Amino acid sequence: MLTTLPLAAGLGLRSPHIQQVLAEKPNVAWWEVHSENFFGGGAPIAALERLRADYPISLHGVGMGLGSPHELDPSHLAQLKTLIDRIEPQAISEHLSWNRLHGKVYADLLPVPRVEGVIELLSEHIQIVQDQLQRRILIENVSSYIQFTGEQYLESEVLAELVARTGCGLLLDINNLYVSQVNLGIDPLVELVHLPLAAVGEIHIAGFEVFDGIAIDTHGAAPCDKVWQLLDVVLAKTGPIPVLLERDQNIPELDSFLHDYETLKNRCTANWI
Repeated sequence: MLTTLPLAAGLGLRSPHIQQVLAEKPNVAWWEVHSENFFGGGAPIAALERLRADYPISLHGVGMGLGSPHELDPSHLAQLKTLIDRIEPQAISEHLSWNRLHGKVYADLLPVPRVEGVIELLSEHIQIVQDQLQRRILIENVSSYIQFTGEQYLESEVLAELVARTGCGLLLDINNLYVSQVNLGIDPLVELVHLPLAAVGEIHIAGFEVFDGIAIDTHGAAPCDKVWQLLDVVLAKTGPIPVLLERDQNIPELDSFLHDYETLKNRCTANWI
């Protein structure tokens, strides 16, 4: 089983909304949080435990750096294991990205150059994580801004091979597919052909912003019409699946975000009838 999340729409929960959600308990099928925000314990983990008592939770990692060309950070992995043991989430996910090189750690989700040897590196790191956690994880596609010299694979081909080699699942981010199309002309429909959609355990949608002519995956806006339309295409192929609406910047009031959530719920229902 890829996840035990409800086959329904969910919302990304960020710190400005946590106390209001705990107090009002809105009708949301499940929530996703960023794992690293709860590594420090204290009040944040206490709040997450209260949330977990009422809702299914997906833990979404942004700092593992699976594609980094060095050994995975054992401290990061140990903190994630502790968090999982405490929260018992319905799903765990990480990005197909790198973030560390020669002792420096970068805060961005940097795309992995899809060159010779990358599949072996990623497979080894994913297997280490799954063995440590004793859980299958979902791997998320990321937005692309440049193409590297010598790339041999589509991102979808890398993801398909990782599924085959490690047994991991996929988190399909529709917005990231579209951002890569805007920046590099990558056809999302071609990517979908190569993806093993049966391995998709969760879908993300979000918005992006354009700076100096480049689409940046900021999650700082509502999904655009093209992203909604691409979601329809994917849901027609996958059938019912957990779908998450994210917002990481320019976060609206909770009531407004819940209104957007109703739009997502209606969209999912229309595709699943």
